[in-house]
Amino acid sequence: MTAGPAATGTWRIPAAGGPDGAEFLAATVTGAGSAPRAVVVIWPALGVKASYYAPFRDQLASRGIASVAVDLRGQGDSRPRAGRGTRHGYHELATRDWPAVIRATRERFGPRTPLYLLGHSIGGQVSVMHTAHDPRGADGIILVAAGSVDHRGFLGADKLRVLASTQFISLVARFWGYWPGHRLGFGGRQPARLMRDWARICRTGRFAPTGSDFDYETGMAQVALPVLAVSVEGDRLAPGRAVDRLCAKLPSATIDRWHFRPEHGGRVDHVRWARSGEGIAERISDWLAQRHTVRDSTL
Repeated sequence: MTAGPAATGTWRIPAAGGPDGAEFLAATVTGAGSAPRAVVVIWPALGVKASYYAPFRDQLASRGIASVAVDLRGQGDSRPRAGRGTRHGYHELATRDWPAVIRATRERFGPRTPLYLLGHSIGGQVSVMHTAHDPRGADGIILVAAGSVDHRGFLGADKLRVLASTQFISLVARFWGYWPGHRLGFGGRQPARLMRDWARICRTGRFAPTGSDFDYETGMAQVALPVLAVSVEGDRLAPGRAVDRLCAKLPSATIDRWHFRPEHGGRVDHVRWARSGEGIAERISDWLAQRHTVRDSTL
């Protein structure tokens, strides 16, 4: 890959180790000229490869926003793949992988380029956890189709559906050694510990991952960063109430809440928004422009 922040291509970021000996995190860098307005680190949903966000990354780049889209540990081109020997969960992602990518991105784009975490689904949940653990790591958070999986954030039959499905997935992962989502049609291959952490959030509403002695609930309440939270029309996995429930974990943050409905009746959902994300890219661009116009005027 050619050097410089305008380069576009693949990138291997050495992983910060952990209980399963992760080797590297695979990422795709999409530049936006030699001096981008900002860089966003895109953290995907379960089972979604970084390459899936290519049309959305192009929309951001056309607005002067560079991006680094990362395959989650054990997912996509990151190595090793998740399996029975995999031992990571939410805590390792928040305290090892997120910092490693942020450091590498800061080095690549320079400390003066604003850096935002853009989390989709579980990527948003872990981004919130990371900022609770390290509130100075990023300049802000963008949540897209990212809500709490707490079953209380769903209505009617969906409440029972979410509770039952998360506990079933956790149970299968425990006895199988990992979640074989690539065979069962949801979430891709995932480690059992990660699925147990996920199921615990659904049962209790609390972010208390295995292996952590850090109080994430208290840390989240103290996060004072700007947040853009976007819910998506037709999203059954992170409906507006679930997004609001995740935002409620951040009472000290400045939250801009927006619901995306595509123009001309286009169809989107929890995942497909990334293939037709022009409206979301435009909203992010406007939000960044407002943020940095205000900040620059106070310097």
